[in-house]
This record gives sequence, structure tokens and C-alpha cells, in this order.
Amino acid sequence: MTSVDQPADPSTPLGGPEFAPQRTYLNTSACGLLPRRTIEAVTRLAEETAAGRAEGAGSFDVVDEARAAFARLAHVTPDRVAVGSSVSVHVGMVAQSMPAGAEILFPEGDFSSVITPFTVRGDLRIRYAPLERLADEVRPDTALVAFSAVQSADGRTADLTAIRAAATAHGARTLLDATQSAGWLPLHAGEWDFTVSGGYKYLLCPRGASFLTVTAEAQDALLPIHAGWVTGEELWVNSYGPVRELARSASRFDEPPAFLSYHGAARSLALLEEIGIERIEAHDKALAARFRAGVAGLGHPAVADDSTVVGVPGLGDRADALREAGVLLSARAGNLRASFHLYNTTADVDHALKIIAG
Repeated sequence: MTSVDQPADPSTPLGGPEFAPQRTYLNTSACGLLPRRTIEAVTRLAEETAAGRAEGAGSFDVVDEARAAFARLAHVTPDRVAVGSSVSVHVGMVAQSMPAGAEILFPEGDFSSVITPFTVRGDLRIRYAPLERLADEVRPDTALVAFSAVQSADGRTADLTAIRAAATAHGARTLLDATQSAGWLPLHAGEWDFTVSGGYKYLLCPRGASFLTVTAEAQDALLPIHAGWVTGEELWVNSYGPVRELARSASRFDEPPAFLSYHGAARSLALLEEIGIERIEAHDKALAARFRAGVAGLGHPAVADDSTVVGVPGLGDRADALREAGVLLSARAGNLRASFHLYNTTADVDHALKIIAG
């Protein structure tokens, strides 16, 4: 049995024997650790493939298990979720669906995969604003506001309520990147026209699993530019010639699934459901608050926020030394970035602080 039945306590990891990090791992914003059950599912499918068994081809039913689990975590129905391989592919569909000349508003310094699919077109009007002023910068001619819920570089969280209200007031569509938040921060995907969530960070999925949500109202505005045989309303009748009828749901935007990734994703998402996102949020934020207080006490105040992603300006050059001491963090935009998740404990925080101090 895992520790999912234990009371929330940041000195104790959530997930119990599902995780066994051999170092102090504070780097989930780069890549999450895989649960034991996920590794077993991927290994099982790989062995079936190697043995030439029919099951080795992978299961669309398991892909739909992952789709449904993500839908529950995102508070939408499964028909609003498309599966794919990466955030940039999802965003690329949105970018290619925008009319020429449309204004796209981004926060300054947001993650490249949110921005670049739009800038490479060359015929869109691109505008940037400070994250804290993003809602104020939405205008009547803004076609789309695209932004990350949590900034990769420093952990700042966007004012979701204000941005959503401003977009609604001006008739702008919204694209929310939840890659740095889904898995620890509750996601209500139906509040946004489009959301994208890379699975390999806080959702604990293998690389190659990524999720797109589309509201029913926004679906007709999105062009399925990579439509193929898996995007049909009936799965097994579209192998030859054009797809007869695209799926009526968001499945019309599916990519052919990477089955190894999705067999693992179904197990990872099930674990997150068992533990509960609200419980994970409380655990992660408590650790992040302890780390912020600790680095401030060492004379290195962190970026002010209550995110589980913590950026410490000016300490990015310490990442290599910390790695050599067995503490994995990241250097991003000059910041030392620590990121906490369910497998971390107060002992991890205190060990990292000791190394920074020494």
C-alpha cells in the first residue's frame, strides 16, 4: 500500500514506495520522477512488443484511460481532451488556426514553446506585456491571450481570475499552458478556450504524453492540421483514403499515441487521483515556503510567490556545485530554480539549504 492514506505532512513523502530517488531531487520543473507502477506498465508493454504478442501493439483503451483520468484532474469531460506528444505540437495547431493579422498577447519571457509557433508564421501581430500587467493589456483587438499558469524561469503564477475576466470582456480567446502547474495546482480547463499540459513534469508521465483541452465553443475555430486515421469518429474505418468523418469530440485533434508513454501515463495519472491534487498542492507549497524562508535567511531572497516552483535570483551559477553535492536543481534565466513535488520532504529542503549555505 502507498502512503496515500497518510495525513498530509511535508516531512513525509506522498506516494510511499512508488518513488525511490537516490539523490535530493528538487527538479520536477525539468522532469518528474516516474512512479514504480508506471515503470512496470511501460516495461510490460515493451516486453510484449519484444515477444511479438498481440498486446505489444499497444491499447487504445489504455490511451482512453489516460484521457479520462486527465479529464477528471482537469475538471472536464473526456470528449474535451485530445492526446498528443508535446506542448509545441498542440500550440502549433492553435497558431496555424489564427487568421492573418490577428493580435496575440503573451507575457514577457514566457516559455518558448508557447510563443514560437505563433512568431514563425510572420503574419500575426505579436505583443508582449509584463506578467503582472497581462490582464490590463488585453484590448478589444486582441484575438488570443497565450500564457503559462506558472512561469518556468522563476515560478511566478499568473492572475488567472483577472486574465480570464479581461479576455471575456474583450472577446479574446485564451490559451493556458499548464505544464508547470497541472499535477499540483488544481486545473479547471473548461474556463479556458484551450489548455496544453506536457505530461512529463508534475503529471509524472513518461515523455511523449501531452494533453490538449478544447471547449466545445472553441472547437470549430481549431484546424486539425495533423489529422490522420486516429482522428476519425470511427477509429478503424479510416486507414485508407481520406478520413470519412472527423471525430465530433476533441479527439479530432489527437496525434497517433506513443503507446509506451500512454500505458505509463494512465498509471501515473491514476496515482495523482488517488492522492488528490489539493493534498499535493498543500504538501508542495509547504516545502516551497520552507525553502523560500531558508534562502532568505541566507541573504538570497527568492522571487515572491506561493508557487511550488521557486526562483532565487543570482544563484543560477550554483546549480552545478549543488549537483556535484547530490542535489539536483536547475539554472534558469540567472535564477537557481528549485521545484518541489509529492516525493520531496522537509529533509530534502534542509539538505539543499545546508549545501547552499556551505
